[in-house]
Amino acid sequence: MSLSAKVEGNTDQSSGAGQSYKDTDIYKCYKRSPYSSIKHSSYFHAYEDLFSSYRGREITFVEVGILNGGSLFMWREFFGPKARIIGLDFNPAAKRWEQDGFEIHIGDQANPEFWQELFAKIGKVDILLDDGGHTFEQQIVTVCEALPHVRDGGLIAVEDTHTSYFKDFGYPTPYSFIEWTKVIVDNINSRFPGINQPFSTLPYKDSVFSLHFYESIVGFKIRRDICVPSHPVSNGAPNRQHEDFRNKDSLIGTVEERSNALSRRLAFLRNMPFLWRTLSAAKRVTVTAVGRYYYKARLRRLRHLF
Repeated sequence: MSLSAKVEGNTDQSSGAGQSYKDTDIYKCYKRSPYSSIKHSSYFHAYEDLFSSYRGREITFVEVGILNGGSLFMWREFFGPKARIIGLDFNPAAKRWEQDGFEIHIGDQANPEFWQELFAKIGKVDILLDDGGHTFEQQIVTVCEALPHVRDGGLIAVEDTHTSYFKDFGYPTPYSFIEWTKVIVDNINSRFPGINQPFSTLPYKDSVFSLHFYESIVGFKIRRDICVPSHPVSNGAPNRQHEDFRNKDSLIGTVEERSNALSRRLAFLRNMPFLWRTLSAAKRVTVTAVGRYYYKARLRRLRHLF
């Protein structure tokens, strides 16, 4: 069940000039569910954005946190009769929903052994939605353990990520769920050649193609087939060789121009390999040092945007 007690006020509002959440298909399915379910109004647009392409398909959908049962019926109607709907909960009372045709499993989502046993029983899945206990440990362990068992083209979505900002859940801490997702962003970007940071050794970049952030929801899209390092690509059209203006009239540009001019004047040193290599190395060190100083100085202007 979602945490709804933290936010009160007008929930009957449109998302700006666009469609009201009450006009979404998923909200209509939600309202027709015969049993209780509590969601936040902003979730319905995120659901539609994440899940609409899976409707009418033969998928395996897993939801963590289903005790009151209402969401199970919502997902069954939304995805259609071909979908296999599986519910997970820590409370054994949730087993009652098996009489309505749902697969129900009981266990602790913060326990890796539970996930290993579960996937050994149910096999690969297409979508996993975490609406469980909302603690950082539960959310992180759930994603880590589920990732290897989500099919390519599938996704994981974690709800109620606003708990990463609640003091009673441990905020502030460098180990919240949202802080962890920032590490995943770094890890995804480490696929780019030349980024040799420690996080590049983590396994997530080999399976998580993209992350999608919504208010209180984070989606992980799984595409192992395209999680590969990139490389430069040209369209083959003629190149006019225009001058690079990125550092024009700047400190670093001035240093580059003067170091290039010095290299031209000392071009005769090419016949003296040791001296030429020394000159070239000194040029690289100088330009790099000035560049770092220059960009750090420029970045100070952006402090008010952070």
